[in-house]
Amino acid sequence: MLNISGIISLVAALGLIVYGIMGDQGLSRLMNFYDFASVMIVVGGSFAATIFSFPWSVVSKVPKMLSIAFKPPKFKPEKYVEDMVEYCKTARMKGILALEEAANQCTDPFMKSSLMLIVDANDSEKVRSMLDDAINNMCERHDANAAIWSRASAVAPAMGMIGTLVGLVNMLKEMDPTDPDSAALLGMNMSTALITTFYGCILAHCFFTPIGMLVQASHADEVLCMSIVEEGTLAIISGANPRYVEEKLKMMLPTNGAKKKGKKGKEEAA
Repeated sequence: MLNISGIISLVAALGLIVYGIMGDQGLSRLMNFYDFASVMIVVGGSFAATIFSFPWSVVSKVPKMLSIAFKPPKFKPEKYVEDMVEYCKTARMKGILALEEAANQCTDPFMKSSLMLIVDANDSEKVRSMLDDAINNMCERHDANAAIWSRASAVAPAMGMIGTLVGLVNMLKEMDPTDPDSAALLGMNMSTALITTFYGCILAHCFFTPIGMLVQASHADEVLCMSIVEEGTLAIISGANPRYVEEKLKMMLPTNGAKKKGKKGKEEAA
């Protein structure tokens, strides 16, 4: 499912900037904000400097992270709670070994591995340690991948400042009070100096920073679902009552989700 609100917000932000530039003058004023040299300095320089800061294993994940930002995976913590409660009921009524069949039908790799740890009769401390390691390793990978957007957000304004310095140096170098044509060069160099800063701010605050935050939000949802699986798995090993497991896992849900779930349960009971 597309991130409709994000796409609309991005288009709105860029549209308002363009509108502010154009004013009543139309496209003629908009062309004042196009400079090919500035594009090369800021866009090209930002991508090159950012890529140079990370190994290819991280850079190669950029297309996937872009897809997460504009088409985020749908994590449903409530569904994970329901599944773990059902597995708890199965283990309580049919025995632990009955979970093996359920594990083979599970599409979530982490949940499947967790159920198999139960079937293999591992003790709770060993299971907790293994699941914690799996979650921590995933967090480290995701943090390393998301760091590329933080780096890009810092590099883009810096490249804008480099472009500003280039424009100012050229402006001062070519300034000649005795040359009547120097005024034209002065305006061109000054525009390069200012536009690069403008491009750097646009890249950093309209693209790189929002994408990084969206990737982090998706990561947080995934961690929540994995934590629900871990707590449910440990509860099944301890032989906890399914009702207790349900209440415990529901308390891990975001406040709105927990309230909605509780209201739904009351309506079903009525």
